[in-house]
Amino acid sequence: MRYLLGRPLGAVATWAAGSGLGALVGAPMGELWPGVLAGGGLGVLLHASADALHGQRLMRWLRGGQDAAAPRDTGFWGELGYRIERALRLRERQLVRERSQHAQFLNAIEASPNGVLLLDAGDAILWCNAAAADHFGLDPERDRLQRVTNLVRAPDFVALLQAAPTPMQPQLLSGLRRAGTLLVLLRPYGAGLKLVLSQDVTERERHEAMRRDFVANVSHEIRTPLMALSGFVETMQTLPLAEAERHRVLALMAQQTARMRTLVDDLLTLARLEGSPRPAPDRWFALDPLLQQVRARTQALSSGAHELRFAVLEGIEVAGSEGEIDSALTNLLSNAVRYTPVGGRIGLALRWREDGWLEIAVSDNGIGIAREHLSRLAERFYRVDGSRSRETGGTGLGLSIVKHVAQRHSGELLIDSAPGQGSTFSLLLPPVRARRQAQPLDQRVDVAVRR
Repeated sequence: MRYLLGRPLGAVATWAAGSGLGALVGAPMGELWPGVLAGGGLGVLLHASADALHGQRLMRWLRGGQDAAAPRDTGFWGELGYRIERALRLRERQLVRERSQHAQFLNAIEASPNGVLLLDAGDAILWCNAAAADHFGLDPERDRLQRVTNLVRAPDFVALLQAAPTPMQPQLLSGLRRAGTLLVLLRPYGAGLKLVLSQDVTERERHEAMRRDFVANVSHEIRTPLMALSGFVETMQTLPLAEAERHRVLALMAQQTARMRTLVDDLLTLARLEGSPRPAPDRWFALDPLLQQVRARTQALSSGAHELRFAVLEGIEVAGSEGEIDSALTNLLSNAVRYTPVGGRIGLALRWREDGWLEIAVSDNGIGIAREHLSRLAERFYRVDGSRSRETGGTGLGLSIVKHVAQRHSGELLIDSAPGQGSTFSLLLPPVRARRQAQPLDQRVDVAVRR
């Protein structure tokens, strides 16, 4: 055994002494080596040396970043390195999955239209989504870890946070850092933490208020003619009336009955407009015959009391419901007749705008409307002068019907008016709802009717 693995024994002894292998077994190399050679333990010595080298390589890998693969050694250290590397890789993949799930969860909360606000035990902001930031006027990054009561000082909101930490019923809050009404729900969780959920119910509250007003207005509008009819019936039952007086009372009863019938018809029209599908965009009808019918009805309603002037374009087709367009134009012209004094001027004109929209404008030189009322004119039962509207037979629903018809045809209702200068109501139809026929369209027909 003078040679080991191709090396002289002296060289092996020198290598073993230099590698510190003697310290591995707790004895000086000079004392250990002769016994090893004499006892035939050279194989054990070499195995221990290789084992120590494998362990050192594994430790260097563990102290590093573990980006590279673990040392691919044989035996115990190789198996240990493989299992450690596999455990690390499994943990890394699990962390990646958890981060992805966490990001998806946060993205889902961000996409929610409801606000989510997380507070710690001291009411400091831990996290909030974009909806909550908008609801409470917060900045998700700048306001993090700030006390929410220092930023949102609404008394109702502060009282909600300071209440007992128990599940509470949702509360309606207003007067926050943004306009509107919020439905806020507070839920405690964890160790003193709070979850604040918010929902913007401004539009819902507005619609509820409109519904309540609508019911109240309908009740009032129907009650008025009913009370009049009831009084007339009682008068005819209890008092002996002359023939002329009886005819007058019957005429008044017929007037109130017609008013009630008109109101019910308008309500049914609105219900039909709101509950039916939008008119098909491929059903075209000629506008000229419809305008002729509308003009005839306007002449009959005016009875020669106004100057009627129609300036129209021939050869126009409209896609949609002919009955709805008829109803809209009839309502606009009826309002013009009602609110224009005797001898006044009422006109209807058609023109193509530069953007390709068709404008059907009904104008008059009547009493006009103050600007503060214009935005509410299309609301149901909204009247600038309620007494005058009832005297002229209006129900307060005509412009609301016109607005619904315009919206159902993808159009708009524009109103321009000023006191003493008259009014112009324009029904706008988009290019997909109005077109020119093949024949010439630039011919204008001006018809002036004076009676």
